[in-house]
Amino acid sequence: MKEILSLDHVSYTYESVEGESRKAVDDVCFTVWEGEWIAIVGHNGSGKSTLAKLMIGLLFPEAGKLSVFLEELNTENLWDIRSRIGMVFQNPDNQFVGSTVQDDVAFALENNGVPFEQMVPRVHDSLAQVNMEEFLDHEPHHLSGGQKQRVAIAGALAMRPKLLILDEATSMLDPQGRDEVIKVVDELKQTTGLTVISITHDLEEVLLADKVIVMNDGKMMMSGKPEEIFSHDEQLEAIGLDLPFASRLSRLLREEGIAIQGQHTTEKELVNELWTFHCNK
Repeated sequence: MKEILSLDHVSYTYESVEGESRKAVDDVCFTVWEGEWIAIVGHNGSGKSTLAKLMIGLLFPEAGKLSVFLEELNTENLWDIRSRIGMVFQNPDNQFVGSTVQDDVAFALENNGVPFEQMVPRVHDSLAQVNMEEFLDHEPHHLSGGQKQRVAIAGALAMRPKLLILDEATSMLDPQGRDEVIKVVDELKQTTGLTVISITHDLEEVLLADKVIVMNDGKMMMSGKPEEIFSHDEQLEAIGLDLPFASRLSRLLREEGIAIQGQHTTEKELVNELWTFHCNK
């Protein structure tokens, strides 16, 4: 596997107008490999948003080294590296600039000098990837929340990025819209090998990730596969994170004397065990 992004003892401190300082990212180390889905979770103020800004060069580390595509990110290579990264933010309305869906998806391509004869098929292909091709001539602001985020993802995909970063991209969506976006991203990862970094506070969203990084007070508190992370339920709740429904219910059932084995992260896993338990009684 190729290394896509790495942080080597990265730190960043904010200075306030009163002269006070706050270390938002403190000695963080991790590596993202090609084709991985990494979920970064934490409560507000944990350092997630600062990490996102560091990854795309809106901020630069005060200490440590941040490399993207094997190059240390700096002012000289910033624009070249950004052209290979797709970014989808929390509020899709803040990203729309075109009067129609296809105009909006084409905007970044036009800015980067992509010839018209290449632009048209790339717009159609990227919208087809997120199942929004039939909305080519629709006004973006008339779409549902989930549809808007799919268009925002299409705009990022049209640039053919090597890395897609979702910065709280589902936090303003209803459950249906969130499920739509997560399903699209998962299908893209499976079919194209896209590398995904999802920055979120929603632990339900991280179940599809290959690895989870938990941030707390600027530090990397723990990392591992979702099932490993959710086994630390009391630690996660202590820093203000909600567990997936199946994990909470598993614990409550154990407290009531029902012999639930393991730490279930999905309702399907829990239902299967309960069914087996019932059949064996």
